[in-house]
Amino acid sequence: MDKKTMTLGEFIIENQDSFQYTSGELSRLLNGLRLAAKVVNHEVNKAGLVDIIGAAGDTNIQGENQQKLDVMANEKFIQTLSKREIVCGIASEEEDDFISINSFDKQHQNKYIVLIDPLDGSSNIDVNVSVGTIFSIYRRVTPVGTPVTLEDFLQPGRNQVAAGYIVYGTSTMLVYTTGDGVNGFTLNPALGTFYLSHPDMEFPETGKIYSVNEGNYVHFPKGVKDYIKYCQEEEGDRPYISRYIGSLVSDFHRNMIKGGIYLYPKSSKAEEGKLRLLYECNPMAFLAEQANGKASDGFNPIMDIIPKELHQRVPFFCGSKKMVEKAEEFMAAKS
Repeated sequence: MDKKTMTLGEFIIENQDSFQYTSGELSRLLNGLRLAAKVVNHEVNKAGLVDIIGAAGDTNIQGENQQKLDVMANEKFIQTLSKREIVCGIASEEEDDFISINSFDKQHQNKYIVLIDPLDGSSNIDVNVSVGTIFSIYRRVTPVGTPVTLEDFLQPGRNQVAAGYIVYGTSTMLVYTTGDGVNGFTLNPALGTFYLSHPDMEFPETGKIYSVNEGNYVHFPKGVKDYIKYCQEEEGDRPYISRYIGSLVSDFHRNMIKGGIYLYPKSSKAEEGKLRLLYECNPMAFLAEQANGKASDGFNPIMDIIPKELHQRVPFFCGSKKMVEKAEEFMAAKS
């Protein structure tokens, strides 16, 4: 079959034998995420036409103002995954605690849990800038047939069996990995079908883009400041180009295609970093490593971190391998 005409559903079926667990449950789970993504995409594209933009009036567990679309996306993904009876637990960036799901006829027999950031970069929605969804999938570690516990969710990133994101932009794309490379699928809105448009995605080994919120420069550690100065120096293939959207999905997606590095370090304003380990950093690190890139906290691989809490934050350096390694050199020199 011509790869360009292959749908996401066909791709999942054709490649499920390469996955170490071939019961078909993961395929059903990915199809559930695909369905929820299409629903959220439809709602995002109506922003401005109906009353779904702006703040919802509440704050989430992180103390951040929730947008109306945050709430909507969170509800859609939880409803879709719960009703299809394919997961035993869900944790969302927008929820205080994890959700245990008891399938009526299976009594906690499902094996997978999902961690999700339902709408990354949602503060940009009012100004029509690309936003996204990030998801991470694990097999539970507690016995099948019992309710899930916190232990099932506090697994290191190395235990992920799948991860991906959906970017709602000029076109809507679903990009994911099950540990056998990274593939991207673009939604044909006329048919409601995702087609394989970006097979075997990889980061260039190095690039010319650095993505960081330079408005926080004075609050960054010395190693990060020195690396930013290095990026701006006129020498060799530098200076690099500064590109920062403020939506992790969008910045990551661009850098994977063009080559670049994304930085969200700790700062004097956020001593532990700002991005969430379980909902944002681990899934993006899994994708990066599967796409010939690298992800670290500035010193150690992100996916080797043992989580201590559900909403744990960490510094995040991710992108083209040589660029991340250079940033780590500057961090080590000033540690």
